Amino acid sequence: MQISQDATPAGVQAPGGRGARGFRRTFLAYLSLTKPRVVELLLVVTAPTMLLAERGIPSLWLVLATLIGGAFSAGSAGAFNCYIDRDIDRVMKRTMNRPLVTGELSDREALVFAWALGAASIVWLLVFTNWVAAALSLGAILLYVVFYTIILKRRTAQNIVWGGIAGCMPVLIGWAAVTGDLSWPPLILFTIIFLWTPPHYWPLSMKYRAEYQAAGVPMLAVVRGRAQVGLQVILYAWATVACSLLLIPVASMGLLYTGVALVTGGWFIYETHRLYNLAIRHEVVSPMRVFHGSITYLTLLFVAVGVDPLLPF
Repeated sequence: MQISQDATPAGVQAPGGRGARGFRRTFLAYLSLTKPRVVELLLVVTAPTMLLAERGIPSLWLVLATLIGGAFSAGSAGAFNCYIDRDIDRVMKRTMNRPLVTGELSDREALVFAWALGAASIVWLLVFTNWVAAALSLGAILLYVVFYTIILKRRTAQNIVWGGIAGCMPVLIGWAAVTGDLSWPPLILFTIIFLWTPPHYWPLSMKYRAEYQAAGVPMLAVVRGRAQVGLQVILYAWATVACSLLLIPVASMGLLYTGVALVTGGWFIYETHRLYNLAIRHEVVSPMRVFHGSITYLTLLFVAVGVDPLLPF
């Protein structure tokens, strides 16, 4: 795949001529490359998984070391993504403030940073957790960068479905850091996130449909109508909630998790049905309501995953 070469937008100072730009500005530019909001969400699912794996509170140092390694891994994948997709980012208004578009950082700086952060994540997890977690970290980076960003994103409307596998890896990394292996509970948590990703991301692609279309990215909202996208969101939401209930017998989850899974799952499904009903009636839809709601749902669900093992019921 041909990637566009370095280009500095008109009116933007070239990276080599930064002059007296402060450390804070440079730091924020590098931080932006890591997509910190994505990293934050990935860490939200890692810590509760470690509590479930331990059936209690694991070593706080182990938790901290795993979260640091996971942040490095996700940040590396995000930086590689910004480098590879810099041509798309220059077209879409949503991403025009990213540092490779504004000229805050050069392409070379971003690529070196991505490689360094990825290597640091693998070495860090290998030293402070175990080789299984380190190998899974490497797999997560490769899945996101190669499988999703390079192979799938510009070729198929199912890009976010299979590309979302990379976003499921933190639960496997967290579980492996505690136990040194994998079993059915982390695989169910993995599947929950896998099924949750399409109804989380497709509403976002509905809002920015015109931008994805202009950039030549075949998101489902670009190649299908709103009603069809809404129906797919409903189906995946139902599958997500059903999978979340499988964790109850498999991991011996208690009343707290059961209640949270049922209540928040019902609310999540309701929101997806509301989106679909508005779409088929050709009324004004609010896809970002489902997008933000899906984040709240997953956060509450994983908080319950982490707290439930600490309770006697």
